[in-house]
Amino acid sequence: MIIREKYLKDIRPFYDEDLIKVITGIRRCGKSTLLGQIVDEIHEKVNDEHIIYINFEDVNYSDIKNFKDLNNYISGLMKDNKKYYLFFDEIQNIEEWERTINSLKATKNVSIFITGSNSDLLSGDLATLLSGRYVSFKMQPFNFNEVCILKGKEKLEDLFFDYLKWGGMPQRFRFDDEKQIRTYLSDVYDSIVMKDIIKRFKISDIDLFNRIVEYIMTTPSQVFSADNLALYFKNNDNRTVSKETIYNYLEYMSKGLLISKVDRYDVRGKRILNGKYKYYLTDLGLGRIMNTSKKEQLGAYIENIVYNELVYRGYDVKIGTLDNGEIDFIALKDGKKEYYQVCYQIGDDDKVTEREFGIYKEIADNYPKYVISTDKFDLSQDGIIHKNIIEWLLENQE
Repeated sequence: MIIREKYLKDIRPFYDEDLIKVITGIRRCGKSTLLGQIVDEIHEKVNDEHIIYINFEDVNYSDIKNFKDLNNYISGLMKDNKKYYLFFDEIQNIEEWERTINSLKATKNVSIFITGSNSDLLSGDLATLLSGRYVSFKMQPFNFNEVCILKGKEKLEDLFFDYLKWGGMPQRFRFDDEKQIRTYLSDVYDSIVMKDIIKRFKISDIDLFNRIVEYIMTTPSQVFSADNLALYFKNNDNRTVSKETIYNYLEYMSKGLLISKVDRYDVRGKRILNGKYKYYLTDLGLGRIMNTSKKEQLGAYIENIVYNELVYRGYDVKIGTLDNGEIDFIALKDGKKEYYQVCYQIGDDDKVTEREFGIYKEIADNYPKYVISTDKFDLSQDGIIHKNIIEWLLENQE
């Protein structure tokens, strides 16, 4: 186990605040472990009786089904007026849980931490109910630097390609055999799809949903067109599928945190373009288990890793569109902007060099511009910074 210091550092200032601490992230990305690490830190100054931890996937708490059950259970454990630290893991399993959380916050001396495995935890009406009363933190599987902390840095290149292939889900590193890794990730995938998507959204056409999931999971980092996918089903399966259904299923995948939808941004017009998006996998290992026949798309996989890393570093990320092409990523943070082009390898190929570096000729501003690849030699030119992907992933890490 490694200490998820990046997240702990962000959450620590709120340990004793009455704001509700909300941690979201894909199932099995390490939320329970992070809560345990927070409990350990708080335990240094607080006795056991004032720390209450419930994992709602633990069968011992299966009798707690709704907000009333939860309220009665917690009220029975609070014996005095001193501050209590309440930890609720996978709280989305409890019906109308927000009613108890709001009540506890309003009437008791508490500091509340909750986790959930879907993005709806703070959307729509729920966000309104908790408006102004929470701070949220989005958690991801291990990034490459964390993998190196766990496994060591003796064989960086081997470790990187293992990460490229099997992703960063924390518990998969317990296994060395690829068959065991595949089995574990398949179980994780099934639990995400069944518990967080199919069951939750009451999907009836499971075969169609699985087909769309397979398409997205095996073709990451591509501009997605619902028209093209609908045409594919019509031509190959003689099956009519509406664009609305396709987009609904993609939205369910996003809410289950299986994928991220990224907007395309018109660099010259300075506006978001509607209708076509790119989708990136939360973890490449979950895409690997779906890909049994398609050719590996190493450039797309590396682009996916760069996207996840930028999000991990706190950037708001968009796809940049220009008159004659696209910038892979526009990364925004603290009023600053950075541009990124990503490819597998440049080598001495003039066409690839022109494609990756030449696109920046259309951008006249002075913000930093990067090209990321697996090349081991520096190809920086014309003020554009070239970075080796491994070196970039490990730089500026605390």
